[in-house]
Amino acid sequence: MTLFTPSPEVAQALEQGAPVVALESTIITHGMPWPQNLDVARQVEADVRAAGAVPATMAVINGTLHVGLTDTQLETLAQAQNVAKLSRADMAVCMAAGGTGATTVAATMIAARIAGIAVFATGGIGGVHKGAEHSFDISADLMELAQSPVTVVAAGAKAILDIPKTLEVLETQGVAVIAFGQDDMPAFWSRSAGIKAPLRMDSAADIAAAHAMRARLGLPGGQLVANPIPTNAEIDRETLAPIIARAAADAEAHGITGKGVTPYLLQRIFELTEGRSLEANIALVRNNARLAAEIATNLGSATRQT
Repeated sequence: MTLFTPSPEVAQALEQGAPVVALESTIITHGMPWPQNLDVARQVEADVRAAGAVPATMAVINGTLHVGLTDTQLETLAQAQNVAKLSRADMAVCMAAGGTGATTVAATMIAARIAGIAVFATGGIGGVHKGAEHSFDISADLMELAQSPVTVVAAGAKAILDIPKTLEVLETQGVAVIAFGQDDMPAFWSRSAGIKAPLRMDSAADIAAAHAMRARLGLPGGQLVANPIPTNAEIDRETLAPIIARAAADAEAHGITGKGVTPYLLQRIFELTEGRSLEANIALVRNNARLAAEIATNLGSATRQT
């Protein structure tokens, strides 16, 4: 029994050893309204192709893990209702029960590992939520980064999180956190979290070489590449801080917990920024897709050199 079904495009790329970039699907089902979600998904896939790689959007459909979706499947998923949000804990249950679910960062990393895909582009990773010392609310994304050998390109951790604590957990788990082209750690919608990043690299080739060396050393887990949002799309952290604080207070007042916290906060911030946060989100996801494709295209030569 095969664990996944590749799209025809992805199957050909994997057979030929061509560069492939994994993409998540919760941004489609839980992040944006129809039809904008489909338009953005198509844009991101086109960005990956334009940069020389093949996109592999992950999703579980009727119990089957799909590594890469056809355009028809992408459109169907974008209009689907009551789609599960899958992470490490519930991915196997959804598949065994014949369900349909969109993959989070953690689930996409699992799918990428199974398929032999080394690079994954997303918007922002989950992390340690503010107040985690009381709630113990820590995303499974962090533990997956410590286990699955995938280089994840994101615009840092989501700005709604406790970024210093998120970095501490990643360090403890042995995950390389690499800021791309700057010393500061980016914070999703903002280019800087006001914190120095643990590591810095300035080229996709160097990042690919680090991925290959990590594999050669036998180290488990992957790398987080923190790619700052383009300057013209940024919302600076001084503007965002009071908005995030208000959204968090609203979530607490409404008793929002667990998996519901992040989508609630993102929607509330969208409302409070009058849509600017969504525009920024689209810009950073596309920017990450382009960098991920560049890393993937460099990975073959980097692996041979190490």
